[in-house]
Amino acid sequence: MHTAIEVQLLRDLIAIPSVSGAEAAITESVEQTARRWGMDVLRDKRGVRIEVRGWGVGPTLVFASHLDVVPPGSGWTRDPFDPVLEGDRLYGRGSGDAKASVAAMLCAAKDIIDSGGMDAGRLLLLFGLGEETPDTTMAALVETAGEINAAVIGEPTNLNVAIAQRGLMMVDLVAQGDQRHAGYSAENGFTNAALVLARDLLKLDSLFESRSHPLLGRATATPTMLESGVGRNVTPPVAHAVLDVRSTPDWTHEELAQQLRNALTSDVIVTSRRMVPCETPPNSRLLEAISRIRPQAAHYGSPTCSDWVFFRESDAVKCGPGTSRRSHTADEYVDVPEVQAARGFYAELVRAYLGGK
Repeated sequence: MHTAIEVQLLRDLIAIPSVSGAEAAITESVEQTARRWGMDVLRDKRGVRIEVRGWGVGPTLVFASHLDVVPPGSGWTRDPFDPVLEGDRLYGRGSGDAKASVAAMLCAAKDIIDSGGMDAGRLLLLFGLGEETPDTTMAALVETAGEINAAVIGEPTNLNVAIAQRGLMMVDLVAQGDQRHAGYSAENGFTNAALVLARDLLKLDSLFESRSHPLLGRATATPTMLESGVGRNVTPPVAHAVLDVRSTPDWTHEELAQQLRNALTSDVIVTSRRMVPCETPPNSRLLEAISRIRPQAAHYGSPTCSDWVFFRESDAVKCGPGTSRRSHTADEYVDVPEVQAARGFYAELVRAYLGGK
């Protein structure tokens, strides 16, 4: 039986169905837990901010994660909000993404307080809302935090360390053409928007191959949605595609957009560019401490986006328990020993970065 407090806390969090937009109950639960453990807490519409101060003046270390989950979806063989422990696996929506990080970070903060606190500085826990949507509140939480020197973003990485992360730019391609009877398609003098768009889509695979990041490879532009046509025997006047552009630190989003405009005939309309790529700075003090504490952890580039984007100006990494490929899946689960290891790792990192017993 797993009776450690981080496991019980994680089970309690999973049992609260905090689908994005309905996080009030879980924010209240996290606040009550933190207050019971002697922490200073601010809870509002932005999420939960928890602060542990050291004995002296020093840097600020942030542990950041999110409290919302995606909807359960179909395919579950168990209740997604009834946490079930089977051997070392704890099942439930959000078990890995990212309530395991939340539970481990909270318990690590408790361990720091119980062991006498920190020599200097402060530990901030920032738990945002709506991360699984375009309306994440982490940016607003960061605005309340003051100066941030280092940050660990709690997302499922199997406790390996992401030192780079792809960005995301969303683009609409809109091809223009002429609406005609399809029977006259062999005649000259008109343009089929569907063919214009198709030719542009075929150019995407090689469009960004001139630059390759050592960890993330090259930027990619992937068509994810297509729309065209007014009737089965009518050439379309407009054809539309949505592109999911995964960026790397080798490109700015402005450069990627210009590359698309230079190469394609369709109109290029950028609809979102805020999720810029991230990279841990050279000579990172945080990464040096992590490497001493957890030398077995691999350093890698993450293909998925996260709230790291709001800590780009700080010394930051992404690291947490759980496996990213299980995120958003039916029968999502996390390996309990990894959650327990995360609690110890986070506490050791606080001591290494801020001092303490």
